[in-house]
Amino acid sequence: MAGDSGEGRHRRRGIYLLPNIITTAALFAGFYATVAGMNGRFIAASLAIFAAIALDTADGRIARLTRTESNFGAEYDSLSDMVAFGVAPAFVAFSWGLSNLGQIGWVVTFVYVACTALRLARFNTKSELASFTGLASPSAAAVIACTVWVWDESIIGAPSIFAASMLGVITTIVALLMVSNFTYFSPKQLNFKGRVPFVTLVLVVLAFAVLLVDPPRVLLAMSALYALSGPAQFSWQWIKKRNKAEG
Repeated sequence: MAGDSGEGRHRRRGIYLLPNIITTAALFAGFYATVAGMNGRFIAASLAIFAAIALDTADGRIARLTRTESNFGAEYDSLSDMVAFGVAPAFVAFSWGLSNLGQIGWVVTFVYVACTALRLARFNTKSELASFTGLASPSAAAVIACTVWVWDESIIGAPSIFAASMLGVITTIVALLMVSNFTYFSPKQLNFKGRVPFVTLVLVVLAFAVLLVDPPRVLLAMSALYALSGPAQFSWQWIKKRNKAEG
């Protein structure tokens, strides 16, 4: 009896394979983006970050659909996010232009990485389903990746101090938005199981068509608008309250 109970206590618990494979793929995409950025392959690095975003979205949905959610998977996903959406975008931005700013570039890079870590820690300790408090780290990474992608295609040769400074400003703003108290729409509210009008599918096709016209600039516009939606919503609510108080 004692031997049987001891064996049961020391029996190793397994992990769910499918969602963790996808998380590992997202981790690899972030690692590849870091290496590609350090080697000057900025477009490849940006695409790798977007691949990590897609995989990060997929692993959570697949885990919920297959009922394979676990504490191990949640912790592993958070560590993967830190690499893919914290370290990778920061090093890509630093390799592209922030390094030209000297010590200021190092500070901006560290601020972004630190804010990503704080954002993920807050997400892990607070249930965020209906909305996000602060800009989500994948969205922040998308802004950085798109900015570098667009400018790398537009600028011939090494970026100027002005371009590097603008990237530093954008990186700092995005980092602060991650740890802000602005409210953002959560894609988890979208229901892909229910029926929708036929026109919805037509709009999706048109959205893909617009995206294919100029992927980096369209993605940059979309990610920037989403990043600004939090401050815009806050400003709108503040104006409404002020007008109501005055009325």
